Amino acid sequence: MAALRIEASDDTPSIVLDKEKKHFEISGKSMPEDVIDFYQPVLDWITNYKTDPLDLTEFNFKLVYFNTASSKLILDLLMHFEEIQEGGNDVKIRWHSLKSDEDMQEAGEEYADMVDLDFEFLTY
Repeated sequence: MAALRIEASDDTPSIVLDKEKKHFEISGKSMPEDVIDFYQPVLDWITNYKTDPLDLTEFNFKLVYFNTASSKLILDLLMHFEEIQEGGNDVKIRWHSLKSDEDMQEAGEEYADMVDLDFEFLTY
């Protein structure tokens, strides 16, 4: 399965989805003009990945900001990971945030309440 890599811009996050290297990460700012267009390749990749996931998928969210439109797509991604876990494979979500960014920490906690996944909260 080919890796998906999207370089960050001023308004979009860096995304790495690499099954071979076991590297799954979204980092930076997420406020694309067309959130559906931007995230469609990510959703397509995850949909394909669900057919043959790793025994353990560790996904890192290292976002410093996301807009309302992005928040829905983040939930969609988490729901895909929930389906992977329901299929018998382990999924761990690592939610990274600055110690000073209570809003981002709370956002991660809210997502953890919405889905049945193992969340680890990391601050730096």
